[in-house]
Amino acid sequence: MSARLSSFAPIAAADARILILGSMPGVVSLRAGQYYAHPYNLFWSFMGELFDAGPARPYADRVERLKASGVAVWDVLQHCERPGSLDSAILRHSEVPNDFAAFFVAHPQLRVVATNGGKAHEALRRHLLATDGVPRDVTVLALPSTSPANASQSRALKLARWRSLLDYS
Repeated sequence: MSARLSSFAPIAAADARILILGSMPGVVSLRAGQYYAHPYNLFWSFMGELFDAGPARPYADRVERLKASGVAVWDVLQHCERPGSLDSAILRHSEVPNDFAAFFVAHPQLRVVATNGGKAHEALRRHLLATDGVPRDVTVLALPSTSPANASQSRALKLARWRSLLDYS
């Protein structure tokens, strides 16, 4: 049975230069009301190494550190239906994207949009890139998923790819 899910509000300061997009929060994150709450997801570990916003800090502190570093976090989808937590289970016909036009207007200093995994990149491509919804001066990066379900690449290789965000900070 699939459930209709809603994403969180973005983590973003007005001067954000980097936007990291997932597809839709997983079950653990939705229950916790926090982005990337699954203890085996590497997202906060990577944010700790890149922006001093690691998992040892309280969630509110991590959020503030990302904002101070010019990093925004959001999801491509505002709503969707999905049984469980796997991105591959998202029912494509149910996808409703977030309001990126308004986000880009409110964040004119944005330099890069980075997708956290293949499903997020696929959804971004389908809902925004296909309609020229990303400003021309904004770079789009497809980064490997930080999800524990993505075991095809080593942590070191994933982190090396994620380090490319530092070029935009």
